Amino acid sequence: MPTAVAPLSQTTRTETTGPTAIWLCAGFLLAGMGTVLLGPILPYLAGRWHLQDVDSGLLLFAKFTGAFLGGISVPSRLRHGILYGLGLSFAGFTAFAFATGPYTGAATLFLCGIGLGLIIASTNILAGLRYSDRPGSALALINFFWAFGAVTTGILIAALLPHHSLGSLLIPFASLSLVVAVGGAAQRTGTPSPGAQETAPDTTPLPRPAFLLFAAMLFLYGGLETCLTQWLTTYSVRYTTGEILGGQSAIVVLWSALTLGRALTAALLRRMGETSLQRLALVASVLLIPVLATRSTASGLSITCILLGLALAPFFPTTFGILLRHRPPAREAGLILAVSGLGAAGLTWLMGFVSTHAGGLRIAMAIPFAAAVALLAASFARFGGTKVRGTRGQRN
Repeated sequence: MPTAVAPLSQTTRTETTGPTAIWLCAGFLLAGMGTVLLGPILPYLAGRWHLQDVDSGLLLFAKFTGAFLGGISVPSRLRHGILYGLGLSFAGFTAFAFATGPYTGAATLFLCGIGLGLIIASTNILAGLRYSDRPGSALALINFFWAFGAVTTGILIAALLPHHSLGSLLIPFASLSLVVAVGGAAQRTGTPSPGAQETAPDTTPLPRPAFLLFAAMLFLYGGLETCLTQWLTTYSVRYTTGEILGGQSAIVVLWSALTLGRALTAALLRRMGETSLQRLALVASVLLIPVLATRSTASGLSITCILLGLALAPFFPTTFGILLRHRPPAREAGLILAVSGLGAAGLTWLMGFVSTHAGGLRIAMAIPFAAAVALLAASFARFGGTKVRGTRGQRN
């Protein structure tokens, strides 16, 4: 059975050393912007580089394959993972500003993905260890800033891209990564007192069935969320009438709902168990994705996206919170988290392939629907004779 996470002792505080909360949140906000950036500009790139959906899928595949590699490269000193990730993000997005076609674009996005994967994995693990009494609630709060970054991306692209070149937007954005890297390195917390031993937290490798189950769930969820967020702008431009924000309205409201949902998740986890909330969210997602695939007006699509964003929001903080209650080593937790990038890479490419060869994005919505159904089934799985479940949130 999962056990509650014990507080870290003084001799284990090295693992929680890193940027202060404000710099962690700033870095995660940039990571949210960088992760979803490709989706809102995909129609622009498709027109400029004459891409079919399968070609656009290749760009997504390159970026999220890089994210997978970044996630499995998490160093034992998590603050270094955040610093290296910010540096690689700066280099990748700066290079992407000068890309001239799908191949140079894919190469530079691959570098961006490595940096983002390092930031996301290192920050999630660091936050879960630093606030170990309520990992699910802490993860929901920090992922609120990730989702807030995602929301602002769609709005900024809609407002700025018609009047500025893509390169003139990417270079200032990339430079912010350096600002956060310097700030986070200068202001750190969790440093052990002089003479404290630098030992790792009391961790236990997961049983193989548990490792495979968590990895499969993160793989499927990474693909599910990314299929929806990265293809939604293209879907909106093609299939809905009454476009708002140049076709960005659907992605803006989806990420707005995800952001609000992450804040609500942090509060709900103080009142109910992680597994119960996880399953409710998955049931709602399974019901809403087919509805999304039938919407043909901007208002109908936006309403569905609001509901779907609220439904998707609890899954990651609840699932990763349950995982951290098993006290896996940082490398193992990072590998499981990184697998979500592999799911994002594979399923978004598959969605583009199906769209090109089977009749459009409406039909390709079967990919995220199947992922949601599989996740719901996996949430009832057992390993070692014991259900995977979290503890009930404690009241203040």
